[in-house]
Amino acid sequence: MNKRNIVVLFGGQSSEHEISCISAVTIMKNINKDKYNIYPVGITKEGNWRIYHGKIEDLTVDTWVGNSNNAIISPDATDKSLIIFKEDGIVKLDVDIVFPALHGLYGEDGSVQGLLELAGIPYVGCGILASSVSMDKLFTKVIVDRLGIRQAKYVPVYKKEMDDIKEVVAKIERQLEYPVFVKPSNAGSSKGITKAHNRGELFDGLELAIKHDSKLLIEETIVGREVECAVLGNYHPRTSNVGEIISAAEFYDYDSKYNDIGSKTIINPDVPKDTVKRIRDCAEQIFRAVDGRGLARADFFIESETGEVIFNEINTLPGFTSISMYPMLWEDKGMSNEELVDRLIEFAFNK
Repeated sequence: MNKRNIVVLFGGQSSEHEISCISAVTIMKNINKDKYNIYPVGITKEGNWRIYHGKIEDLTVDTWVGNSNNAIISPDATDKSLIIFKEDGIVKLDVDIVFPALHGLYGEDGSVQGLLELAGIPYVGCGILASSVSMDKLFTKVIVDRLGIRQAKYVPVYKKEMDDIKEVVAKIERQLEYPVFVKPSNAGSSKGITKAHNRGELFDGLELAIKHDSKLLIEETIVGREVECAVLGNYHPRTSNVGEIISAAEFYDYDSKYNDIGSKTIINPDVPKDTVKRIRDCAEQIFRAVDGRGLARADFFIESETGEVIFNEINTLPGFTSISMYPMLWEDKGMSNEELVDRLIEFAFNK
């Protein structure tokens, strides 16, 4: 059997560069070496594309660039190649499929997906539309509103409004009660998110969030448990059971997610069966509504007072680190990481 060539993209220009490197190592370790030749292509924080030549297990955020050289994916659909720049000239490598292990901006927001569509190369995960609207929290809200699935009440804020920040604060206070969450609409992994308990903290949160994006989302605080559900497939997606996040901080921000050992994940927590069914049904509905493909992780709250399921957000390229919920949820269903990665690649060929 002739082996296919798979390019795994990692790194990227977002704040999640390091996490992307870790996810990529996990993914590459679990790609079937009998079926695929693996070519790791990293993107530096400055946006330089480079092919990595070292061992997969030696790839780290601090060392990979030193063992690489320039390489780019050709956007020419008649080419379908990786162009590698060497000292003695240019080499073209045929590319059968790409696995974008990229998190955050320019990775899971439709940017790379658009390049791969132009190139005519199959790729793992959601397409341009699902990636872009799921990355943008405000547009996700607009879509989910039409499904009749409860979400936190929210107030959108646009950069042009920030010229009169006092009026922005007044608008928010007319519609929501403290405490509120202040979120950049289009930033990844909880970057730039703050919880404001009063007017002063709201001013500070708005000024921080606008540094990350030109659109902001101000949400009511939901008191409850944070749970997640994995989705896998194309036109007939399946859903996992749920996992619960126990955050060591007041809310599950970037630091508590990746840097605080006090944060925990629990697979199959003590949740009523009808609530689990509701979460799984909502996850599938939302995945279909955004036109999802391949994989996603949908995040919800279970409200403490009512037990009601409340949608939080959907992530179209969830992490593949040792603490990431997505692969753990499928492992709970008896699916190894190797089988999961193999299925994701097959789904990409069959989109």
